[in-house]
Amino acid sequence: MSASRRSGTTDELGPDEPEPARRGPDGSDLLAALLDGMDAALCAFDADGTVTHWNREAERILGWTAAEAVGRAGFAGWAVRSADAEEVEARLMAAMDAPGRQVNEFALLTKDGGRVLVRTQSAAVRGPDGKPAGVYCAFSEVHAQIDLERSIALSEALLEDASWGVVLVDADLRPAVVNAHAARALGTGRASVLGRPLGELLAQGAEELESALAHVLAEGAPPAPAELWVSVRAPEGERRRCWRSGFVRLASPLTEEPVPLGVGWLFQDVTESRQGEQEASLLRFRAQQLHRAARAAAECEDPAEAATVHLEFALAGFADHALIDRVADGGQDDGQDGDRVRLVRVAATPSGSPGPSRLAGWAGLPVRYGEGHPAVQCVERAGTVRAGAGSLGAEEARAWALSRQWPQDAVHALCAVLRSRGRTLGAVTFLRGAGRSAFERSDAMYAEDVAIRIATSLDLAGLLGDDR
Repeated sequence: MSASRRSGTTDELGPDEPEPARRGPDGSDLLAALLDGMDAALCAFDADGTVTHWNREAERILGWTAAEAVGRAGFAGWAVRSADAEEVEARLMAAMDAPGRQVNEFALLTKDGGRVLVRTQSAAVRGPDGKPAGVYCAFSEVHAQIDLERSIALSEALLEDASWGVVLVDADLRPAVVNAHAARALGTGRASVLGRPLGELLAQGAEELESALAHVLAEGAPPAPAELWVSVRAPEGERRRCWRSGFVRLASPLTEEPVPLGVGWLFQDVTESRQGEQEASLLRFRAQQLHRAARAAAECEDPAEAATVHLEFALAGFADHALIDRVADGGQDDGQDGDRVRLVRVAATPSGSPGPSRLAGWAGLPVRYGEGHPAVQCVERAGTVRAGAGSLGAEEARAWALSRQWPQDAVHALCAVLRSRGRTLGAVTFLRGAGRSAFERSDAMYAEDVAIRIATSLDLAGLLGDDR
């Protein structure tokens, strides 16, 4: 009855007729696909030395097709010179009785008569009974193998022993591989830095670095190295560093279309050399300013005006505002005891729109400086005094400046004493806004040089009786 289930034009299966199983590629088809898809050339021999397998890469290197190679007895007379055939065959077939893989180098013949030096790896093929049934031999051109080994050796050396930082950044702009030098530069361990956003490692400069990495991913490597200033987060505090950086885009070699794997970032710390160059450049500029100021002041008939010339030349690239205050009685001898120091404003730069310094005259009223004011301390100590409100908020910093009779945008102050002929004549005050850094020791030395020239001009004005 079940056989009569098939009727008419229908071809329905009855319950006694199971559906045929789906068939995939058999073992020989799968083996052929695997052999032809290999990147290395491969051939195999049976126990008698007859070629049993030959893949496409072997055909590409030597020019012999599988149809021409399979079935031949060894390489003699076609893939190897007859004089070398016996030695080559002996070394290849010796792998049947040797444990593991054997590595050799042979000179093989191409179909057009050329010679190719190849490196081979051969090993025994075991039969069902576990006994050697033949040999397989994988080979590649020696120069290609050497290039591969060099690439691997270079990668390992860069990631282990390089004296500069090497970071492999993935497509998400996060470190994927970091060498020891880079880990030290980033102030962390090699494992702890992996996968973390750059913003967690750098307090400043992360945006510029990420922008550079994104550009390399999209456009390729820049034509020249770039210097990036960053602030590295560290347990002891932020460290300002300059890294000379080079970038290369990484793409997978295993795909027909280049697929970006990330960016290789190589950098070297050049902070000390760049800081040295900046300091040298700054010293040259300041020396030029002092020279130019001296030449301009020499043309002034009024010594008080010459003092303002020195003040204005000193401001360029150094400060935003400047003030000159003199001691009210004209001068103070060393070791003089008396009442509290009173200072009179002599000159000041405009605190609003830019312009030349204004002379306030010599007969003005004392400036209302409170006790402990930096300018007063400078005169009393006959030395340089620095002050600042950089750690305060905007409103508190404004109140700090106004309480000291300074422009409201002043945040950093440097007061240098005016001395001439063994007498303290007053103080010159340089002020910087919030957009500038605090005054440093090198700044104090420059301010003292300027103060010497201003004091000489003011002393001359006093000697000439310029009491206006």
